[in-house]
Amino acid sequence: MADLLSVNAVFLMIGDYPLSWIEFVGTLLYFASVYLISRKKILTWPVGIASVILYGILFYQIRLYSDMMEQAYYLVISIFGWVTWNKKKTESGGIASSWGSARSIALGIAVTALATALLAFCVSRFHLWMPALFAAPASYPVLDSLTTVMSFVAMYLTTVRKNEGWIYWIIVDVIGIGLYWVKDVRFISIQYIFLLGMAVYGLLFWMKKEIKK
Repeated sequence: MADLLSVNAVFLMIGDYPLSWIEFVGTLLYFASVYLISRKKILTWPVGIASVILYGILFYQIRLYSDMMEQAYYLVISIFGWVTWNKKKTESGGIASSWGSARSIALGIAVTALATALLAFCVSRFHLWMPALFAAPASYPVLDSLTTVMSFVAMYLTTVRKNEGWIYWIIVDVIGIGLYWVKDVRFISIQYIFLLGMAVYGLLFWMKKEIKK
């Protein structure tokens, strides 16, 4: 079992690219969870939990430390989302969404900028502060930190059913396409192209439901 969790355990060769088991299964589960949340399906949460566990292990191995820590957050908020969505559906018979206020949107942007700067500073020094855990310097700490912070905000916003969460996901997906391609996890990079389409679909679907309310 441990061997299957290694990025060196190859599931399939796609041209000259070795697709690992952990990348393949984690990607399929992640894609499924995004589709489910775009449709406001509660099943997104248990599927997402399985995905983030696999991704956390993968990102540690390829030294994307911010992304690794991001998965721990996803695990916690997925449990929170599972509970709150189930409660909301029980109480109202459906899962409604809405736009945040101008003030809350501006606050989200400010928090994202500040948190990105702080995280990038820390991540770029992990190998100096904790060499036993992080043997090599982080790759692309600023971009990695930006996508991590934006994903945190996006995940929170979609968990509390705010439409603007999808705009955050769209930006994250655009950056992720390039970042993961450069880091040579190309299956994930290609997946992000589809995730970008799903984020646009999710935004439109949630807005449509909001208009019909």
